[in-house]
Amino acid sequence: MDKVRDLASRNAAVIFTKSSCCMCHSIKTLFYELGASPAIHELDREANGKEMERALRGLGCNPTVPAVFIGGKWVGSAKDVLSLHLDGSLKQMLMEAKAIWF
Repeated sequence: MDKVRDLASRNAAVIFTKSSCCMCHSIKTLFYELGASPAIHELDREANGKEMERALRGLGCNPTVPAVFIGGKWVGSAKDVLSLHLDGSLKQMLMEAKAIWF
């Protein structure tokens, strides 16, 4: 769990994904379109990906991917991120974390 928390706090925006997950791809694309360059950790390509997935589940991430952290804080999964985007608060969160500048 410490590894996940450490990775999540190293960058302004962090997304834990799996390369074959369509929702993961959609969330990454959304971040890129907003001008953010999140740190991406693809669990199916990481040596300790299964362990990290268990840690994400332990933190309350369900489903475990995509798991989005902004400013080192757990934001949520795809549904949560899309809700934040629709109400306009995702962009503000990214700006406050200095993941984007406007």
